[in-house]
Amino acid sequence: MADGNHLMENEICSDSETADCQEEAFGFGDDLELNQFDGLPFSSRYYKLLQERKSLLVWKARGEFADALANNQLVIVSGTTKTGKSTQIPQWCAEFCLSARYRHGVAVCTQIHQRRAVELALMAADEMDVNIGHEVGYTLPLETCCSADTLLRYCTDDMLLREMMSDPMLEHYGAIVIDQAHERTVSTDVLLGLLKNILVRRPHLRVVVLTVSSMTERLLAHFGSNVPVVSLEAARPAEVVFSPSKDYLYSALRLVLKIHQTREDGDVAVFLASAQEVVCAQAVLQREGTRLGADLGDLLPLRLYPGQVWGPPPLVEEFRGTGTARCRRVFLSTRQGEDLFWAVNSVRFVIDAGVEKRCVYIPRIRANSEVLGPISRSQAEIRRQLIGSTGKCFCLYPAETQLPTEISPQILESNLTSTVLFLKRMEIAGLGHCDFLTRPDPEGLMQALEELDYLAALDDDGNLSEIGIILSELPLEAQMAKALLASCEFDCVTEVVTIAAMLSAPSCFLEPPVGRAQEALQCHRKFQHPEGDHFTLINIYNAFKQRGPYSSVEKWCQDYYLNLRALQTADTIRSELTDILKRIELPVSEGSFGTKSNTLNIKRALLAGFFMQIARDVDGSGNYFMLTHKHIAQVQPSSSYGARTHQLGLPEWLLFHEYTLSENNCIRTVSKISPELFIQMAPQYFFYNLPPSESKDILQHILDGVLSGHAKDRQQQNPTIASEEVKDCSAVAQSNDRCVLQ
Repeated sequence: MADGNHLMENEICSDSETADCQEEAFGFGDDLELNQFDGLPFSSRYYKLLQERKSLLVWKARGEFADALANNQLVIVSGTTKTGKSTQIPQWCAEFCLSARYRHGVAVCTQIHQRRAVELALMAADEMDVNIGHEVGYTLPLETCCSADTLLRYCTDDMLLREMMSDPMLEHYGAIVIDQAHERTVSTDVLLGLLKNILVRRPHLRVVVLTVSSMTERLLAHFGSNVPVVSLEAARPAEVVFSPSKDYLYSALRLVLKIHQTREDGDVAVFLASAQEVVCAQAVLQREGTRLGADLGDLLPLRLYPGQVWGPPPLVEEFRGTGTARCRRVFLSTRQGEDLFWAVNSVRFVIDAGVEKRCVYIPRIRANSEVLGPISRSQAEIRRQLIGSTGKCFCLYPAETQLPTEISPQILESNLTSTVLFLKRMEIAGLGHCDFLTRPDPEGLMQALEELDYLAALDDDGNLSEIGIILSELPLEAQMAKALLASCEFDCVTEVVTIAAMLSAPSCFLEPPVGRAQEALQCHRKFQHPEGDHFTLINIYNAFKQRGPYSSVEKWCQDYYLNLRALQTADTIRSELTDILKRIELPVSEGSFGTKSNTLNIKRALLAGFFMQIARDVDGSGNYFMLTHKHIAQVQPSSSYGARTHQLGLPEWLLFHEYTLSENNCIRTVSKISPELFIQMAPQYFFYNLPPSESKDILQHILDGVLSGHAKDRQQQNPTIASEEVKDCSAVAQSNDRCVLQ
């Protein structure tokens, strides 16, 4: 990027001339013989792709967008998935930054899905005729493909938030594109809230928000009615058929088979409520497709949703094509996969169940709950636009159904502890105010503050403590970050960092094929540890690292029904966490897994973070009573204890990682603890705020015994001092005051 660097160093406008320079220089380099980004001649492929780009709907509005960007700090672009806004707008923003000689920074575009960020970066580099990793790059939580020459960066929305910890005003960037704003993720909402403040302090910064038309009014209410809106109206689908059904899954599969039997050309997109339904649908279609007869051609069901791996990236070229005459592809997806269809041009039929399963966090009981509800009108429109003006959309719900206007903001449905921790960190950096698009629920905010207080992340004034600052450095949930920090004190970092990495990565357990569940269970049992699931995860990771070359590791994972990609991700996360610990100069001890003292120390470290998630078996039959809210749950069947109750018996006291409300309320990732260890590790002001119960009485009795024994020992050593200690302990035991949260 020699040309770009030369411009940056030698042709910078003065402050008074900056605006004029931008307006005069900002244009599109379609007719230049040399590439303005790297100074090299364009390739023949560039001109071929340029013709394809000019056919996109967004290209018709490029002049309007250029004028709006040159004369306004904020621009809203509304349009559906197939308009080309996610590929073209970031490139035009990079050109805008070039027109200002990069005086105010380079361009960045956020995405909510990692895979989409990579594929868009690859496509942008191809269309701009530059090298990926140089002029165009991407940044993911565990992978960076950028350099000092990168002028256009794609990243996930949470990664841009993490960058703000070291660059609060995002001064590295001159143009910020927030894509998929209508998805209303917590990170995107927080970014939009903070950017409103940053725009005031950085008058030369440009922010572009890409969304759907239904969200435009909310954005205008948030940023101001004078913000320009570039609207991209796509053609309506040819036909929408409403076919109400009580059993939408059965109806969707039956429709797929009927479409295939018609022999009409085109692939099919099916939107179901959950990933579990997608897996079930794929198995059914694979089975039924083979029964239809070879003369109809192959029916190839593919899963398409975030986190699902069905081939090595990128698959953009594969998706740009169409199914062959002998093969019809059926893309099975969920609401999270709607924006992943941007590169799929072959869909002629859409089957929309009209419902979705959302994971909603309930602050009062610190639990996740799966809720089945209708999709929004904007989602319905996005799905219909996939077929353009020539296809057919089957809606498996009545035409008169009143769908919600917008997608429900995740900030109303998520655990906000990590978000509040981040915002407290931003207060230190001078960004104290976040103007949310939708104000978080007060109960969720109070629960987050309470949790941070229990974890000693806040000081008496409600600001971040030294511990809180360290916790904010770790890319983990606050409780796990505290457990990892405690492991430094208890000399078990090697083991706890493994647990943190394994729980942060996708599940390492593969779903066994039909009829192989018992075989998979037997394989998984070989790793199970008598102390619980956290220790089992260490066993699995250690066994994975002890394997030989890649080929043998791959076969080993297949033999034991383990997910190789998940284990590789965990390994990468573990390395990143270890590097962070070293960077902030925390001790990283050598591993001694398997010794009695190490086992005890691992439990101490886990309790330092997860003392709020303790349960007791009240009747010896696996009905676990949760101390914080008196709910009863069972251990997940796939747990070490859930699968081996007939061998080991159930422990009375458990620490659990997650509690989910469902048809069978269950606690996941559990390990055995003792009540004495809980008393030792839990803050006393947390213990005394637990609701009354038999379990609390048992703990109180143990605590009284500990205090009494301690007082007797001190009495023998020094009667006067011991007498004062008894008074102090008694005062603490009787106190029910909670720490004041500011």
